[in-house]
Amino acid sequence: MDRKDEVRKFLMSRRARLTPEQVGLPVADGRRVKGLRREEVAQLAGVSTGYYTRLERGRIRGASDAVLESIARVLRMNDIERSYLFNLARGFVPASQRLEESPAEGVRPSVQRVLNNLSVPAIVYNPAHDIVAANEGGRALYYPHFDTADRPNIARFIFLDSRARSYYGDWGQARRMTAAMLRLYVGRDPLNQAITAVIEELSDRSALFRQDWARQEVYEHRSGHKTFLHPHLGPIAVTFDGFEMPGEKGLSIVTYSAEPGSVDAERLGKLPTWARGEQAATWR
Repeated sequence: MDRKDEVRKFLMSRRARLTPEQVGLPVADGRRVKGLRREEVAQLAGVSTGYYTRLERGRIRGASDAVLESIARVLRMNDIERSYLFNLARGFVPASQRLEESPAEGVRPSVQRVLNNLSVPAIVYNPAHDIVAANEGGRALYYPHFDTADRPNIARFIFLDSRARSYYGDWGQARRMTAAMLRLYVGRDPLNQAITAVIEELSDRSALFRQDWARQEVYEHRSGHKTFLHPHLGPIAVTFDGFEMPGEKGLSIVTYSAEPGSVDAERLGKLPTWARGEQAATWR
């Protein structure tokens, strides 16, 4: 990842989404620029136009925390975008903060026992989006991802497997979120070969990934809603909650639940039974 180019594109995309009215600036007649101008960002951030221009062109190494905080505030960045900006500015990651270089083969037996005893579907994935562990419900919920010759990988499935279009209720959202998560991870650890390999492969093989990557979005999988269109059990609308795993650098666990008593909760509850049935024989 070319850091200077990423800084330029990221800051340009953030100021392009704002209007003068949103930040309290007057609008002159005949204005041609849709978003904020560089000089407007500089004015609001309390720096010179020349200095901000240098920052946006990628010469951001060494910028003070105060300047970065001011730019993030002016450009209305959320905490994830702010963190990404700081990562780009620092340009390196201390060894203590590096993510796992190689895809994990699994989790500790004690963690797998916890997964197995959860009453809701759950999976564990690494920064490269490999699914490295799951309980029975999680495997059943993500069963098409496991029906591949290679290690199950969420990003590759979403962008390269035609089944993804009909399995995710909002495939476009799933694509955009996945691209944004990969951008966040590679911003945190640009030397991680596993992450960069996935990004390079998707960039080479998927025009839609290139399109979504160009949006310059960053996203962290914390909590939200999605719908899986399970071909055997029907649509399942779930709430997901993501947690970083203590002691497992880079690994995250995601659980999936539904409102008690709802049709979605009933279908989630049927996943383990379905997984143990004859229907699962083709993907086990």
